[in-house]
Amino acid sequence: MGNAGSGGGGRQGAAAMGGYELVRSDDAPALAVDLEAGGRCAYRKPKGGAAGAGPSPSPAPARERLVSLDVFRGITVVLMIIVDDAGAFLPAMNHSPWDGVTVADFVMPFFLFIVGVALALAYKRVPDKLDATKKAVLRALKLFCLGLVLQGGFFHGVRSLTFGVDIEQIRLMGILQRIAIAYLLTALCEIWLKGEEDVDYGFDLLKRYRYQLFVGLIVAVTYMVLLYGTYVPDWEYQISGPGSTEKTFSVKCGVRGDTSPGCNAVGMIDRKILGMQHLYGRPVYARSKQCSIDSPQNGPLPPDAPSWCQAPFDPEGLLSSVMAIVTCLIGLQYGHVIVHFQKHKERIMNWLIPSFTMLVLAFSMDFFGMHMNKPLYTVSYTLATAGAAGLLFAGIYALVDLYGYRRPTFAMEWMGTHALMIYVLIACNILPIFIHGFYWREPKNNLLKFIGISA
Repeated sequence: MGNAGSGGGGRQGAAAMGGYELVRSDDAPALAVDLEAGGRCAYRKPKGGAAGAGPSPSPAPARERLVSLDVFRGITVVLMIIVDDAGAFLPAMNHSPWDGVTVADFVMPFFLFIVGVALALAYKRVPDKLDATKKAVLRALKLFCLGLVLQGGFFHGVRSLTFGVDIEQIRLMGILQRIAIAYLLTALCEIWLKGEEDVDYGFDLLKRYRYQLFVGLIVAVTYMVLLYGTYVPDWEYQISGPGSTEKTFSVKCGVRGDTSPGCNAVGMIDRKILGMQHLYGRPVYARSKQCSIDSPQNGPLPPDAPSWCQAPFDPEGLLSSVMAIVTCLIGLQYGHVIVHFQKHKERIMNWLIPSFTMLVLAFSMDFFGMHMNKPLYTVSYTLATAGAAGLLFAGIYALVDLYGYRRPTFAMEWMGTHALMIYVLIACNILPIFIHGFYWREPKNNLLKFIGISA
């Protein structure tokens, strides 16, 4: 997923996504979930009902989760695993080398969207805002630190039984780090920036959560100003050549508003703030036609390859992570629909309309030159992936929570509730490394060889 994506996103996202329950939806609802009261479903007497007018309702089951959200997360986990394994020989399942999107490019935004939806349910009621803020900060820090260990270079690969990383060379950003940032900013918005207006119609959501929408707008405008308004000067980098010799490459830029691989503001900001040595060393654009004769796969450099082809570039960098916050905020608004609307039809309609609107805007922007681009996390890419996430979530909700098709999606549901564990064990190669660590006399005689799988 970009680090797997990063998502892995999920791969990535699961740490920040646990701890929500279903706000029950029926055409004549009588139950409501109080998340702050341990997630139990409390019975609400219908208006006008007299005390003792009838038998008391049986207690509702404790802790009922929004199954469709787990299934959505599980599907994204499966997609992430497929992308990691099949991307090497199926271009459609690999990340786009630069402009444009493939199936793989939807994984990270889907996880961020899911985080936003879950936060709306988890923070439905916040009795102590300071305490909730403290817990959100701690969760984000834990997730960020976990990302540093798993994606910072501490583990040296599946077939290497060594570990450890030079702090001067550690990769600072990654999938989990991006999710931690988006989670924290979105959680703070949900804790502190909610209105008190009643919600009866879809437009009432805009009024109640107008400050959150304003934050999202400011974030998007700031990103666009920096992306298209920042001057990118000429720059150079060094890579190790044969015999440990350093080879220096110069990249000619001197432009403003460029979105090409070598001269964009996203990469420049990461180089200036994070430092070249802390960036991802295998840039996605190395598979582009300009940099690989085997494009869209990795391959030898063409004779006329640009000088930036081997330069480090982090697909989960600082400026691109700014727009990841917007994806999470969009998911948050979809979660608000669950909180405030009880009828299935109302929920689905309030998801479908903005989803189609975002898709139309995304393709319009792409047509007029603001291309969908995952490494830069452009606005058109944000809208396209968020719109697709909204449509998929609405479809899964109708299938699972409305029509009750739980059995066919049980495996996805299980994977969704264990997303972080799956991400750590499989996406970050912890399980393969563990298996390779048990061998007979020589590392090549490991457990995989004994069960008939080539190591």
